[in-house]
Amino acid sequence: MAEHSIVIAGFGGQGLLFSGKVLAYAGLMEDRQVSWLPSYGPEMRGGTANCNVILSDNPIGSPIVEHPNVVMVMNNPSLDKYEDAVVAGGKVFLDSTLIGRKMTREDVEAYYIPATKMAVDMGAPTLANMILLGALVEKTGCVSLEMLEAGLRKVVPARKADMIELNLKALQAGRDAVK
Repeated sequence: MAEHSIVIAGFGGQGLLFSGKVLAYAGLMEDRQVSWLPSYGPEMRGGTANCNVILSDNPIGSPIVEHPNVVMVMNNPSLDKYEDAVVAGGKVFLDSTLIGRKMTREDVEAYYIPATKMAVDMGAPTLANMILLGALVEKTGCVSLEMLEAGLRKVVPARKADMIELNLKALQAGRDAVK
């Protein structure tokens, strides 16, 4: 399996780090080499947030992703920051509800998913991140669906166990959006 160097970015409070952690645990459970590196802006909620996730079959030299082959963005500033960093042939997953422009590059695959609108329509407005994550996994195959679910079950705290099924529905909605 190819190495997936992933950047997940947006505003603090959008569940970006959670998405990355789910993906990282899924990779761990597949016995892959994994790195998860969160980064918060100084404001935290409402400020910038991103995480780097690397999934590889080989040892990982650095947890920093400078040239991702997969990017998931949930706001305009994140698209502005990472659009040029994506390698040619990479994949970019955008929340088209919150991002008001198209990508300027034509050498990458862009998936415009109205994740925030979809989440609101599902009655789960905080799960746009999981919708985009479902699309990302569907199109990249970076982890198996079985391990993605296992990763979710590992990361969701016991006090929020009632949210697992809704998260699984959001992942499926994202997968369906790009089939």
